[in-house]
Amino acid sequence: MTTHPVAAVSTAPAPAPTTATGDALSVWPATTTEQPHGRLLVGGVSLAEVAESHGTPVYVLDEAEVRERCRTYRSAFPDAEIHYAAKAFLCRALAHWVEEEGLGLDVCSAGELELAVTTGFPAGRILLHGNAKSPQDLETALRLGVGRIVIDTPAEIARIAAAVGPGGRQKVMVRVVPGISAGGHRKIRTGSEDQQFGLSLRDGHAQHAIARILDQPSLELSGIHCHLGSQITDVKPYLVAVRRIVGLMARIRDSHGVTLPELDLGGGHGIAYRPGEPALDLTTLARKVRAELAGSCAAAGLPVPRLIIEPGRAVTGPAGVAVYRVLAVKRTPTRTFVAVDGGMSDNPRPALYGVRYAPRLIGRASSAEAERVTVVGRHCEAGDVLADDVSLPADTHPGDLLAVPVAGAYHLSMASTYNLVGRPPLVAVRDGRARLLVRRETPADLRVRDVGL
Repeated sequence: MTTHPVAAVSTAPAPAPTTATGDALSVWPATTTEQPHGRLLVGGVSLAEVAESHGTPVYVLDEAEVRERCRTYRSAFPDAEIHYAAKAFLCRALAHWVEEEGLGLDVCSAGELELAVTTGFPAGRILLHGNAKSPQDLETALRLGVGRIVIDTPAEIARIAAAVGPGGRQKVMVRVVPGISAGGHRKIRTGSEDQQFGLSLRDGHAQHAIARILDQPSLELSGIHCHLGSQITDVKPYLVAVRRIVGLMARIRDSHGVTLPELDLGGGHGIAYRPGEPALDLTTLARKVRAELAGSCAAAGLPVPRLIIEPGRAVTGPAGVAVYRVLAVKRTPTRTFVAVDGGMSDNPRPALYGVRYAPRLIGRASSAEAERVTVVGRHCEAGDVLADDVSLPADTHPGDLLAVPVAGAYHLSMASTYNLVGRPPLVAVRDGRARLLVRRETPADLRVRDVGL
């Protein structure tokens, strides 16, 4: 049996592997083990057996990996608040794991908030943000007693103040745009000018909103929030953001006599989806951010604010695996297509962002030579491509199982019912046991919502 070495989980690139197998498994959960005859286990559970028991497509989430990544963040930032970004993926069990590991929660909607609180997650450890919060979002947040609301647009100031009322008090933050372009794709860069998130430092909108908030007795401005984007693998943008936000906090003190106690640096920490890809080095990030924050505050004569970090993808992404069954293999003069029973309905990220994955044949051994293929989905779209130009055994055939690592974030959370295909189930694995967390969406589920004739 070949075992993937278990190491302290971090978002840093994996050490150089010593064997081909080690390299192939470098982006898989640390509990992954490879056994003879193509048998692959995660959390001590055979992926092929999960596929047989629950059908395909199916998501598998390694509970131990999620918990270890939460602990790694707590260890790297011992004096900070860590809020898991629920938009990456949220279910009731995951909310429990995150709470038990000492993290807070960052939500974007009444739906995420209600699920977390009704599961038992303390509302005071939840932060609500979003560039277009609905009346229901705000009403739910105030009714449940959410810890902080991040103001993203000036219109929210009066709306929240009126909803809180003269006898109440709600902690808020202001999301600012620091004018920094960072992220793995233009559609996930949110710290630059001319996009829909936050209030600009450059044109004075942020400063004007802050002055208005400070005039509202029912609102308590606890700090400044920013989020630069997603899939950031370089530390430098975060350091520039710290300097600019501390500069803003110094101006707030000088103009209003208020020293803000919190600085939320958001998340967006990049992970590797395929062996050899870069990832953000969490240890370096923590060390340099702490040093930059301390130095910038000392230069400005400010006390060091409490830091808040919001990882999402970096917590759950590498803990997840998607398993598909091959439906067809089609050879053309220029390409070989391997079609599976899922696709853009359960993973829209390749179509949206051009993300590339590294699928692997599981459930049987193959001695065939490798062949370059394109793994495609079942949907009526030319863009339904899960993995382009990847290596699979040349004898891959209908009925085979393919497993795709790094499927724990923005897969089920972004899944749809395109072509009226139900969303896959999610199974948690740990210590040789598997348990269903989210059941498969059935044709009956889809029919019950269709109430008119």
